[in-house]
Amino acid sequence: MPPQRARGVSGILSSGRLLFQAMAPRCWRWWHWSAWRRTRPPPAGSTPTFGGSDKVRDPANAKALRKKRRSVQIGVKLGKLHLLPDADEQPPQICVVGSGPAGFYTAQHLLKHHPRAHVDIYEKQLVPFGLVRFGVAPDHPEVKNVINTFTQTARLDRCAFRGNVVVGRDVAVSELRAAYHAVVLSYGAEDHQALEIPGEELPGVFSARAFVGWYNGLPENRELAPDLSCDTAVILGQGNVALDVARILLTPPEHLEKTDITEAALGVLRQSRVKTVWIVGRRGPLQVAFTIKELREMIQLPGTRPILDPADFLGLQDRIKEVPRQRKRLTELLLRTATEKPGVEEAARQALASCTWGLRFFRSPQRVLPSPDGRRVAGIRLAVTRLEGVGEAARAAPTGDTEDLPCGLVLSSVGYKSRPIDPSVPFDPKLGVIPNMEGRVIDVPGLYCSGWVKRGPTGVIATTMTDSFLTGQMLLQDLKAGLLPSGPRPGYAAIEALLSSRGVRPVSFSDWEKLDAEEVSRGKGAGKPREKLLDPQEMLRLLGR
Repeated sequence: MPPQRARGVSGILSSGRLLFQAMAPRCWRWWHWSAWRRTRPPPAGSTPTFGGSDKVRDPANAKALRKKRRSVQIGVKLGKLHLLPDADEQPPQICVVGSGPAGFYTAQHLLKHHPRAHVDIYEKQLVPFGLVRFGVAPDHPEVKNVINTFTQTARLDRCAFRGNVVVGRDVAVSELRAAYHAVVLSYGAEDHQALEIPGEELPGVFSARAFVGWYNGLPENRELAPDLSCDTAVILGQGNVALDVARILLTPPEHLEKTDITEAALGVLRQSRVKTVWIVGRRGPLQVAFTIKELREMIQLPGTRPILDPADFLGLQDRIKEVPRQRKRLTELLLRTATEKPGVEEAARQALASCTWGLRFFRSPQRVLPSPDGRRVAGIRLAVTRLEGVGEAARAAPTGDTEDLPCGLVLSSVGYKSRPIDPSVPFDPKLGVIPNMEGRVIDVPGLYCSGWVKRGPTGVIATTMTDSFLTGQMLLQDLKAGLLPSGPRPGYAAIEALLSSRGVRPVSFSDWEKLDAEEVSRGKGAGKPREKLLDPQEMLRLLGR
């Protein structure tokens, strides 16, 4: 390659010409020798070989010759001439879009089960790991240990991280498909489900996704600045994210000081006056989406006591006998917390509690109520519901009754949502997923998906791991069956030229490791595992950009 960076297709062609010129004498000698071997007459009395005229070739030999010619290609690598096997023996070039759990687990499976595959992981952020970094609560450091596994994958010779590249803007999916044998979309659910009720736009109403991004250091949410000067907060939704947010709001700040929560968020939480958090759901105790681990943490949260209405649990004891084991254990814990008198030690702890949290069932948000001056949220109107159907399939139907719940902060945690990434990629806006069959994108050969953009925003990291392994397995099956494009593909070499021509400078994994070292260094003085960098421009300056 010439010293200057290749520019676009013309640059690649120019580089190819220079390389060919450098290799021409050696290639010519090989070709000259081959031509002589093909045309020289066979020795007297010998069996006709694959050379010579068509008149002296045996038809079976001619067929074998054609097959042999197809199976040999000339490859140039590191200035040396190599005879490479047939196109289906070429190392497959695969790209994964998204560096969260789905992206890394997909890459891990491909690299483990195909010893020659090369995987490039594209990420719009400057840093890797997606929701493990930006979604997992700071007081759950054990969940983030998967980063160690992802780091091992990223450091493999056959894997490369390409951060600071927005697929769909900086490079099109069609361009990736032209450069790689296969493309896997694993970019997750980057948006939130809107409430679609009046007053949702009022100051003091936030998505739980943005709030989580704020205290976890997601650059796009660093300016969120929630006002926590109110007494009561309402969280709409009863999943694990809702409990995470409630726990962070009520956890004594001194318990968060040694986590990787951002210093900016910790400063706001230290000044918080929130004492009561209501976690509201449209359905009942049998339909909550959180897990028993998160519920246990809330029940045992220092300085707090739970409020559950025993009336919500009437008749539940008989119904839980038929539900699956995990759901049964969760519901039994809810039932005990709501109806049983706490022991002496627990009662003493609750008596000293300065904060409360509660689960409100059979309530659906109808309207956000403004303050008298209309400048911020002052409450929320909830429609009272009843269940139609049984079990987890039961639906909430309005009864016609409503109740108003005063509050100064509303956090919507009714679900994450994927976005369409590129006009060339099919997308189901209703389900918020890419239409697929076991990870194969429908009607687009060579295009795959994994994680939340494949199945919807459900499940935990372990669920995503299983799902991503399945997509990787389908891709490798298709590769083995010859269903993917044949012949060599340029992979990142072609994309690098395109990005360069568009002024995009990707960030490598070694670049991330420099930023990682800086974060760890900044956190060390405060006794934290790290102090996250929040400003992309500062990150680029630290990298000398």
